[in-house]
Amino acid sequence: MTTIKPMIHKYCQNGTYMLLDVNSGIINVIDKMTYDILDVYDGTNKDAVYEAFAGAYAREDIAETLGELDELIEKELLFAPMAEDFQVVAEEEPIVKSLCLNIAHDCNLRCKYCFASQGDYDTHKRELMSFDVAKRAVDLLIRSTEGKRQHCEIDFFGGEPLMNFDVVKQTIEYIREQEKIHDKVFKLSLTTNGMLLDPAKVKYLTENHISLILSLDGHPEVHNRMRPDAGGRGSYDSCAKNLVYAAEHRDGEEYYVRGTYTKYNLDFAKDVEHMADLGFEGLSMEPVVGDDLSYAITEDDLPRIYEEYDRLTDLYLQRMDEGRPFIYYHFIMDLYRGPCIAKRLRGCGAGHEYMCVVPNGDIYPCHQFVGQDEYVIGNVYDGVTDTKLPPLFRDMHVLNKPICCDCWAKFFCSGGCHANNIKYGGDIKTPYALSCKIQKKRIECAMYIQAVLAMRGQKVRLFGDDRDDCEGCGACE
Repeated sequence: MTTIKPMIHKYCQNGTYMLLDVNSGIINVIDKMTYDILDVYDGTNKDAVYEAFAGAYAREDIAETLGELDELIEKELLFAPMAEDFQVVAEEEPIVKSLCLNIAHDCNLRCKYCFASQGDYDTHKRELMSFDVAKRAVDLLIRSTEGKRQHCEIDFFGGEPLMNFDVVKQTIEYIREQEKIHDKVFKLSLTTNGMLLDPAKVKYLTENHISLILSLDGHPEVHNRMRPDAGGRGSYDSCAKNLVYAAEHRDGEEYYVRGTYTKYNLDFAKDVEHMADLGFEGLSMEPVVGDDLSYAITEDDLPRIYEEYDRLTDLYLQRMDEGRPFIYYHFIMDLYRGPCIAKRLRGCGAGHEYMCVVPNGDIYPCHQFVGQDEYVIGNVYDGVTDTKLPPLFRDMHVLNKPICCDCWAKFFCSGGCHANNIKYGGDIKTPYALSCKIQKKRIECAMYIQAVLAMRGQKVRLFGDDRDDCEGCGACE
């Protein structure tokens, strides 16, 4: 059991003073005097506040502000406590709820920043998953959740999954059969670079309700520089054409376009705007993660990146005003029906709720660990056989990470990516500092957008119904 101490975070964006009460999740827009007073006031030390601001603000104004803050404290909307007996319940056995199927360890692009080493995950062996392996993965997922959870998820991943489209189709058809037999509801998605996304595939994926994650890096010169094809030629023209067609023929089915920014395009708001102008409604731009200093992001780039997120925030609000809105993944912060506290603490669930299956049937904690033999935790024929790694990953919620416990953003970031923490933070308990700093900036922008839209009587737009229905998992008991 961990004590979660009261905490606030305040900042100023675009002349607006923002206040977050960390434990309650309440966001307030405040004035400059309140902002200053909260540098000193902790709910118990009024005399110190009067002394600190005697020459700056009138005593009666300070008293009025302190009274308003005390009202919030009394209602547990400021310096809110957490229940003393709160704990994150741990399952005895991993309940695999979501699978990434690396349906193809091959790719028709040679992206320079690819963590999967252009598709083969550093195995030097390009291969496609058989239907037998995919079928057994589905069966494993059903067995793991039988009697415990109705909703399951599978993402078809790679490499490039459309290089193995026949097995993708066979697997989808098998899943739809098994849904009826076992009373399951599968949410299916497919991540693709779009090179092979022809009208027939778009039609099939749309009719079968497959969510799409589509890859495009923005302007042609930006995209082509980092995402050449296997012959070294730029891939923008083919990718953009196919992705635009897919987006126009989604018939209401969910999709978003995901890009990556590097040191070469720190002005990535322009790339987001370019993709929005192509007609894409759902967008995301992720910072590159990599060791190649020619394109890798470093601490020196952070001031420029922060400025760009501010520009992107302004662009987001401007296009809403103009009636040309887009949905931006990192600005989604649903304060009305967002994830529960247990999910916020645990994040993606890699290694215990979410796992990755590769073409030979081996199971890894997630796709980021593929190719590292020490992280194989089982296979689709025998199930999850490792008894040490799943409990380790399960217990890596933010309350077991000392740095995260003292961080105001812990209920939004969930402690970061386990794989990146291990590789760049030094161990699974230590968050990757550079990623943390970028994440905090995005959260601040998202909260600012929430505040602006709330004052207008509007809400942040979501990807479809972006809510996971609670199924009584017991994690917050």
